[in-house]
Amino acid sequence: MSKDRIEYDASHIQVLQGLEAIRKKPGMYVGSSGERGLHQLVFEVADRAVNEVLAGRAGAVHITLTADGSVRVADDGPALPAEEADALLSRLPAGRRHAGRHVVALGLGGTGLCVANALSSRLTTELRHDGVRLLREYERGKEVTPLTPAGPAAGTGTVITFRPDTEIFGTAPYAFDVLADRFRELAFLNRALDLTLTDGRAADGPRSERFRFPDGAREFVAFLGAGAGEPVHPEVFGFEREVPAMGGTVEVALRWHDSPGERVLSFANSSPTPYGGTHAEGLRDGLAAAVGAFTRERGPLSAAEPGPAADGAGEGLVAVVSVKLDRPEFQGATHGMLGGPAVRGGVAEAVREELGAWFARDRKTAAAVVSRLLRGSRRA
Repeated sequence: MSKDRIEYDASHIQVLQGLEAIRKKPGMYVGSSGERGLHQLVFEVADRAVNEVLAGRAGAVHITLTADGSVRVADDGPALPAEEADALLSRLPAGRRHAGRHVVALGLGGTGLCVANALSSRLTTELRHDGVRLLREYERGKEVTPLTPAGPAAGTGTVITFRPDTEIFGTAPYAFDVLADRFRELAFLNRALDLTLTDGRAADGPRSERFRFPDGAREFVAFLGAGAGEPVHPEVFGFEREVPAMGGTVEVALRWHDSPGERVLSFANSSPTPYGGTHAEGLRDGLAAAVGAFTRERGPLSAAEPGPAADGAGEGLVAVVSVKLDRPEFQGATHGMLGGPAVRGGVAEAVREELGAWFARDRKTAAAVVSRLLRGSRRA
């Protein structure tokens, strides 16, 4: 050991608290100090407004990318109480928020408005209630203008306008399509959501898209299958039901196409699970059971016509499986895969019963599906 011993004591420990910690290590809170983090800021602020709509307290969310590089997020629900708004903007929560089935978690860690305030060069809150507009302004997380009346208000709501700090994120612009893809996906998975995204930066006029899908996952599958070849059946099959055994609901929508491969997207509590998990496994189990039962009922096949392979029910399939659970069990820190054995069994049973009932009601469609899968088995 070297004679020049390195001394290390409490004086070397740097303790970061509150918003200072967020500014020091932004990647821990929004994923990066690049474009990913920039988009995550929008999701962090939209999180609260989206949940106001899903809870029935607001009717719509409007998000605008402004020409000066700011983002405006507005809802028409009851305005946040002034003290609550300041607390959400100024303090880190005690721990990661648990998102049950009735809460959409857009933010990475549930820090929401606090992280956006810390990482913005300027943030303004506008609270509309009792016919009055109240404004409060912050710079890099610190209040610079106290809550101040700013004239009459039409209606109610909360408006958060923030400008990301270029000292942290540089001058990279928002990508409209990245934001639109996530908000569209979220609206497909939550029928009650009504969200409009507007880009006011273009010189030739604003671009705006509204995301509202009353038919939920069925519309999602129709959207995903637009370039997937000729559909085997004209209507998208879908259902949603409560599954007490797994403590939540499952929504499934699917359609088979006369094209190779498959596309199956899975979600847990409205968050993508790109590595699948027990809900995706349950979907496959249920498909195999329903297709197998109809094939056996249909009668014996010829020697030259082998039955569909056990794992072949996905041939030509476009599907969405979405579960909303009281206590989701994820595998891994990134929440990319869902666990929980009860989920697999619950989803499988629901798919087997619902798809089996559909096959029984529409035997012509069922026969067309099985014939499609038989063609896939012969190619394999």
